[in-house]
Amino acid sequence: MHLIVGLGNPGAQYAKNRHNIGFMMVDALIASGGFGPEKKAFDGVVSEGLIDTPRGREKILALKPQTYMNNSGLSVAKALQFYKLKPEQITVFHDELDLAPGRLRMKMGGGHAGHNGLRSIMAHIGPNFMRGRMGIGHPGAKELVLTWVLADFGKSDMTWVEALDDACVRALPMLFSGTPDAADRYQAEVMRLAPAPKFDARQLAAQKPQ
Repeated sequence: MHLIVGLGNPGAQYAKNRHNIGFMMVDALIASGGFGPEKKAFDGVVSEGLIDTPRGREKILALKPQTYMNNSGLSVAKALQFYKLKPEQITVFHDELDLAPGRLRMKMGGGHAGHNGLRSIMAHIGPNFMRGRMGIGHPGAKELVLTWVLADFGKSDMTWVEALDDACVRALPMLFSGTPDAADRYQAEVMRLAPAPKFDARQLAAQKPQ
């Protein structure tokens, strides 16, 4: 069994925020087929499903913590303890300021780089879980970060957001192939399926908070 966590904030007012791109990926996963109805559990919303991998069918629990971003670790720890999983069996998809919009980078372990959702998870289960870092770009100044992550994606952004979510879902069998380079191969396949958009300086400037 593997636990896939998408990070975000609950509530309609946050649904299209950059900070909620992890939620969006899990929504795409649940909608892809093979997953049961969503239900409330572990201070979150969960759905169980199966995906076909090179090693056979893998049971997946998809989780969206409903504790708000800063307390995401409470929900993750409850699910981990209930299913007796190891941190290495968890993959967390989250927004990443230090990656260009539309880029994906997989990483096992490491720090939280100021991301409060990761900070909370690390406080409860330690750092040794896989991260799916989904690039949203940086507004250019530290004081603009909060406004940036809590602002909605622009209408034009949703093209690459939806493509990235779809690619993350379609490539999942590769992530669970069991090979030593599975995460690298998964990352490469996602980027093949959904190449990151190219922005010129004027497009990026227009998106940044004033």
